Amino acid sequence: MKILTTILLTLILGASLAQASAFSKDAKYRTTQVHITAQKPITSGSNVLQFSITKEHKPLVNSKVTIKAFMPAMPGMPAMVSKVVAKELGNGLYEAKLNLAMSGTWQVHIFITPKEGKKSRVKTTINF
Repeated sequence: MKILTTILLTLILGASLAQASAFSKDAKYRTTQVHITAQKPITSGSNVLQFSITKEHKPLVNSKVTIKAFMPAMPGMPAMVSKVVAKELGNGLYEAKLNLAMSGTWQVHIFITPKEGKKSRVKTTINF
């Protein structure tokens, strides 16, 4: 009975962890905070990322959010860039489909242009 209970609890814990996002990262610039998540691990090719953006601890709504991911040129390899405008999902949540051509460290710049106020840029990296 004890073994059966242990197996059951392990399965429940495994199922609940499977629901968690496979990728999560936080980035900040002054009072702007961005929480980046993806339901699947980041891979080469197309990736769907969600960006939860707050400014002064309030969800940032009605803004244009552009994501630019790039990898600088290296010997024998050209520079790579992926730029996309995110779709607003509401309540400070934005979604973008980002194409990352190969594995490695990508520089990510998140450009946020609110309807009113100053444009801001939040920088981070994604490494896979």
